[in-house]
Amino acid sequence: MNVAYEAGVGMLLGFSLTIPPGPMNALIASQSVRSFRGGVVTGLGAMSADAVLAAVVFVLSAAVDLTAYLRAVYALGCAVMGYFGYRLLAPHPRAEAADLGTVRTYSTALAIGVSNPFQILWWLTAGLAFAYLGGLVLFLGLFGAIAVWIVLFPYALSVGAKRSPSLERWVTLGSGAIMVGFAAYFGYLALA
Repeated sequence: MNVAYEAGVGMLLGFSLTIPPGPMNALIASQSVRSFRGGVVTGLGAMSADAVLAAVVFVLSAAVDLTAYLRAVYALGCAVMGYFGYRLLAPHPRAEAADLGTVRTYSTALAIGVSNPFQILWWLTAGLAFAYLGGLVLFLGLFGAIAVWIVLFPYALSVGAKRSPSLERWVTLGSGAIMVGFAAYFGYLALA
């Protein structure tokens, strides 16, 4: 493969991981309407989780059949998504909601990312195929796409929230509902 083609494939893979609606984009959205910086920090936590999951998949793919642990992955995802969904929906003072702090925002996104069954399954399927498909250029393209998304998505929401102050509350409620919905779905899959 030539370099431009590999980078393009990597970018497409990266966008396939980051753009679909899910728990991580819900968290990024809830932080972005409060501040652009908070959204980007949340995105960096998510990107770090992808780096951790990529490393785990690449290292373990040849040695272990990871599909045997899917029920545990779903159960963990249910617990984490339920907890963070509750935190988004629970009433709390405005000041607390607006300033989680950089480390807490980042670590929350990292925790959700490494326990998110969708991210884990993406890495076990598309990510694993990616591991066999190519090398460093594909990898750089993938994380390049993630970097673009974690800046553009928070920027758009941050600008929208400044233009329409009620957007923050609606995005927070919607994000919380998405988290709780995914928690219920993952709980169902863990028990099915």
